[in-house]
Amino acid sequence: MATPLLTRAAEINVTPRGDQPIIADYVEIYQQHEDQILLPEEAQCLAVKTFLHMCNINYHKKMRYNAEQMSPSKGLPFIKIGPLIVADFDPIVEHLSSKGVCLTSELSGSQKAELKAYLSLTVNRLHLAELYITWRDKLTVEEITKERYGSSYPWPLNKVLPWFKQREIGRYLQAKGWYEKSIDQVYTEVNLCCKALSHKLGDQYYFFIDRPTELDALVFAHLHALLTTELTSARLADIVKEYENLTRFCDRIHQRYYVEDAGES
Repeated sequence: MATPLLTRAAEINVTPRGDQPIIADYVEIYQQHEDQILLPEEAQCLAVKTFLHMCNINYHKKMRYNAEQMSPSKGLPFIKIGPLIVADFDPIVEHLSSKGVCLTSELSGSQKAELKAYLSLTVNRLHLAELYITWRDKLTVEEITKERYGSSYPWPLNKVLPWFKQREIGRYLQAKGWYEKSIDQVYTEVNLCCKALSHKLGDQYYFFIDRPTELDALVFAHLHALLTTELTSARLADIVKEYENLTRFCDRIHQRYYVEDAGES
């Protein structure tokens, strides 16, 4: 996958509201249209939107059929603040932190190290599983992926571009050691990840202290996407549902940031 990057430095005004900082101006977040978006991008876009909600940052959602081509890293989503463009979850979190918008300032050094480990676990298991299911599982590719990915393009691009994307993802999965996995091995990886996350969460409201961090945003996004995205098999959703504390966690985050606040524009 392409390396995320930043374009054009710009200053962001940060002002306090309540007990958390906010960005003074609206943020624009770019993603594909709903009839085009696939499971991995759905999870990544939801992670960024949830993180912005947790930081009390107002945003406008901009849906573009060519959002992937607009992104400087080809990754989604990307945000635009004035002339600045930042793509992908980690660079967005890092950039906002550099401007004083941080959810982990109260964590100790050991807690921050543990948080990074769980962030890595989530990406290296759930995100890779989503890519595998979307682009490697033959039934999903034929019945869902190719149709949705190519839906906004005329023939023959609607046939050619999914093929190129499948090759690109295949090389990425190969580099990560996931290309030759069986579907049952992928399900096992997801189950092990959920087990570790469930053990860490326990009976807590959030993963760390009494307020959310980027880990809460990322885990919620991936689990919620697995629970709600229509696939050719319900196996991934069933795995998540085996962990009651994780499903309750998803319900709480959804209720707090997408039902009570209804903050999307």
